[in-house]
Amino acid sequence: MDAAFVQEMEENLITLQEEILKMFISENEDFKKLVSGMDIKDLGDIAADDVMCRKLEALNQHETNRLRRVESALARLKNGRYGICLSCGKKIPQDRLRAIPYAVLCIECKAGDESNRKKRA
Repeated sequence: MDAAFVQEMEENLITLQEEILKMFISENEDFKKLVSGMDIKDLGDIAADDVMCRKLEALNQHETNRLRRVESALARLKNGRYGICLSCGKKIPQDRLRAIPYAVLCIECKAGDESNRKKRA
């Protein structure tokens, strides 16, 4: 993998990491404002707030997992393992890495993984 591509991916991953962290900070501030503005409410309002909180938790869990994948990709960049499929050991195409900079599987292994999931479901 050439140095220019590695540099490009590192910059993309760092930018993605910063965006996710900024989103967390923004959501946390919005959540604090929401909670501090709460008055005594009827049960319907409390239930609606609970649903919203659960949606925020689910979104945050998804973004937390995404942040972990980004940080793992940055670590692989540092140790020279970036762009190598964790399943078959082949190089992941640069186009795939540009589309999903934290990808850990080549297209063939990813397709096989998704096919296996569908069979189990």
